[in-house]
Amino acid sequence: MIKIKFKNLDQSEMAREAVTERINVIIEKFPDLQNSKIDVTLEMENSPFKAGPDAFLVKVFVHTGRYKGITVSKTNPNLYVALADLVDNMLEKLNRFGDKVRIKERNKARKLAQQKEPGADYVEDEFI
Repeated sequence: MIKIKFKNLDQSEMAREAVTERINVIIEKFPDLQNSKIDVTLEMENSPFKAGPDAFLVKVFVHTGRYKGITVSKTNPNLYVALADLVDNMLEKLNRFGDKVRIKERNKARKLAQQKEPGADYVEDEFI
């Protein structure tokens, strides 16, 4: 479930569609995200004390599921460029998260195999 929040920014159907489209691309590549609760925050940062361009912040937070706790945010003067940067970064982060899980499982399997090898306390069943 994707929830889109607008902060210091007028709600725009065009921005909502762009976010939904981009997040769905990520969900297609990582099917485990399909049942996850995902919050996307679109924010405009504008300082009343400093003159200069507005900065748009796009932030994604995964609340539930396999990728629980992943947060990615990107800032850019253009909202859509910030969204594109976020999608690229999110893909990298999800890939690394999956790699970490695979490495942990592989190391755990190696440790179990090493624990069984040194001691000949167990006997393997032979099938006739």
